[in-house]
Amino acid sequence: MTAWPPLKPRILKTVRALGDARARPNRTWLSGLLGIDRKELGRLLDEIPHLAPLERALRKAHESGGRRFYAQFRAPLELFVMTRATRPDHVIETGVSSGVSSVHFLAGLRRNRRGTLHSVDRPQVQRSESLAAGESIVSVPRGRSSGWAIPPEYLSGWDLRLGLSQDQLPRLVREVSTVDIFLHDSHHTPAHLTFELEAIRPKLHPGSVVMADNTQWTGQAFDRFARSLGARVFRRGRSDLVGLRVPEPL
Repeated sequence: MTAWPPLKPRILKTVRALGDARARPNRTWLSGLLGIDRKELGRLLDEIPHLAPLERALRKAHESGGRRFYAQFRAPLELFVMTRATRPDHVIETGVSSGVSSVHFLAGLRRNRRGTLHSVDRPQVQRSESLAAGESIVSVPRGRSSGWAIPPEYLSGWDLRLGLSQDQLPRLVREVSTVDIFLHDSHHTPAHLTFELEAIRPKLHPGSVVMADNTQWTGQAFDRFARSLGARVFRRGRSDLVGLRVPEPL
């Protein structure tokens, strides 16, 4: 396979605005997962520099909340590209924390001028004014709630549901017509990931994109689900963020 050319300077500048080098778009992962060619992917990546003001706002919000250099989700720019490429009606994510993944879905939906993000979260609030040693970095600062770093202008139309995924997700899936994109980033155990994947199965369709983060803790749950769909698993580089695209029936 021909090597990718260097990322354009304006894209790299946008990554630096967020302040997390992990957020460099992985073009091999995107191309494989979305099934799009280099020309189309390049066109979508060229939209990323428009996100620079958002990335600066996120970084500032994280720093104000005591989360310097914190981006939580390592592939936010890819979520924006996926949303633009697939033009989903319904995106579902489990796990929100500061809202890095959420706001990149929302940015893509806003640019599409269609679709809704449905987020399920049970926020864990930090114990004191400052994050204590050993306390999870995904804890929400006191006095704030899920999505606390999202700029206000992106909140319109966001369907945020607070509570346990076991309660909220099945109810949500019954309400939507399709699940076009799904991201698991909540309780990372094999049993819980399996529960969430089976909960969304009835509303998946050919072309749906399903992702799970932190799969180092969830064993073979995602791979088993992929095999049951006859889908290929795409891993983002050497990380434990994986995804699949639901194939056409045989």
